[in-house]
Amino acid sequence: MSSTRLGEFGFAGDDHVVPFAVEALDVRGRAVQVGPMIDQILARHNYPEPVARLLAEVIVLTVLLGSSLKFSGKFIVQTRSDGPVDMLVADLTTPSAVRAYARFEEERLWEAVARGEDSPEALLGKGVLALTIDQGPYMQRYQGIVELNGSTLEEVARTYFRQSEQIPTEVRLGVARIVVPGENGGAERWRAGGLLIQFLPESAERSRMADLPGGDGDEQDAGNGHPQDNAWQEALALMATVETDELLDPTVGAERLLYRLFHEHGVRVYEGTDVMDQCSCSREKIRAILDGFTAEEIEESTENGVIRASCQFCSKEYVFDPAEFDGR
Repeated sequence: MSSTRLGEFGFAGDDHVVPFAVEALDVRGRAVQVGPMIDQILARHNYPEPVARLLAEVIVLTVLLGSSLKFSGKFIVQTRSDGPVDMLVADLTTPSAVRAYARFEEERLWEAVARGEDSPEALLGKGVLALTIDQGPYMQRYQGIVELNGSTLEEVARTYFRQSEQIPTEVRLGVARIVVPGENGGAERWRAGGLLIQFLPESAERSRMADLPGGDGDEQDAGNGHPQDNAWQEALALMATVETDELLDPTVGAERLLYRLFHEHGVRVYEGTDVMDQCSCSREKIRAILDGFTAEEIEESTENGVIRASCQFCSKEYVFDPAEFDGR
């Protein structure tokens, strides 16, 4: 006889994506709390806090979306914009390898912070966010692009699904630095969490979305682009009650948070996927790039008798002897 009491369940813990379904509301989604994985990525580059927070949100968004892939491939989220943080990129190589990188102009960043213009949308500025599915060299890439126009990443994700996928979607992201007890008073560590729900009823008519601004339909966008189905509106109302602390708190966990939100309707949790800090760079890949260099480019890349190449994602350095590329 099981010793588990009603309402008790196991916990996936950190760095594990939890898929779920609320069948009574025709909702499916994924939840995740990331700890060691995201702390390793951010600490490796020692990013300024505003940059680290932005990149952490992109990582969580990438994990929530990329973990849904049912085939071997890579899911990439990348921003290109005119703000102080002009590029953020994160990718998930199925089933679990995550890497990420941020590029920023330090002087512009601190000037913006000094002016109080340090919100995520202000630091990104205007540009685009691209979401790419790469199934390998023998398959065509799929890419969706949405404008960055002063909105948060949560709002940009909603817009993407509305425009490109036409699936009613709600996303919540949370990032924080917490103090982990230990020697010398403890150490600060990054944590992040995210929750994504999508409205997927059997009837396509029930999930029909309002016409986009500028479209030729005559519907009014009274529901912020979402269908006015009662089930979806209730799911949105429940999502609106989620506090950032709940997304992050390891004592809450993804499963307990889902139970808090949806227990009245019944929430079913499925086996999830671990995610880890794992770069896909290798000496062979770097060498293949250098093999394409001309003799002049090899000479220009040589310093103190060697060629040094560092991976932007994991900061690992590879050293080559220029003689390896003689005879070209």
